Amino acid sequence: MASKAQDPGSGRRGGLFESLKVLAATLLTVAHTRLELLSTELEEQWVWFTSMLVWALVGLFCAAFGIVLATLFVVLALWHTHRLLALGVPAILFILGASASQIFSSRGTVGLLRPPAFGCCIDSLHRPPDIAY
Repeated sequence: MASKAQDPGSGRRGGLFESLKVLAATLLTVAHTRLELLSTELEEQWVWFTSMLVWALVGLFCAAFGIVLATLFVVLALWHTHRLLALGVPAILFILGASASQIFSSRGTVGLLRPPAFGCCIDSLHRPPDIAY
């Protein structure tokens, strides 16, 4: 009978250690999943940022080249009749465009279409993890 009394106690102790092992394995799995989500989110943000940077540079180059050509066209077309007007109007338009650009960039309206940082990670934190036993 003494051996039967020791078996349930040792079973409980083994059960406790087994539960701790399962808990530790579950916590490591959850931490690993969270790190994978974090790395995926960082990679998505980096891809979005580089894509926006490339398109912004292409747009700026095309806009600058178009503005120079349009200004040159206006100046050459009106050179003999209205020299000051041909140079003054584009200068005022460029100053107004630079001011508008500064106002829009300071308000943050340029990045309205950017996906929220760590959106998938935050969503996954709000739902219970899928743990298969």
